[in-house]
Amino acid sequence: MFYLYILKNEQTGRFYIGSTSDLDRRLRQHLSGSTRTTKVLRTFNLVYKEGYNTLLEARNREKKLKSYKSSKYLNWLINNGPVAQR
Repeated sequence: MFYLYILKNEQTGRFYIGSTSDLDRRLRQHLSGSTRTTKVLRTFNLVYKEGYNTLLEARNREKKLKSYKSSKYLNWLINNGPVAQR
């Protein structure tokens, strides 16, 4: 199983969108600061995830979500889509 996931920093409201084959390992990397893009703000929470059969599908979804210019859709998706870990 491959995953598309969204992390959110509650202090800044910033989102991080990624994809991976091992969601638990990737979250540990983000929280430990070993990921360059989230190193400064390590207080991200997993707010959304989607499962896919292939990495290509997960990456395509990641690219699609990253292409949106506003966070309005991401907020809608998080509030109305499948619940992650809240």
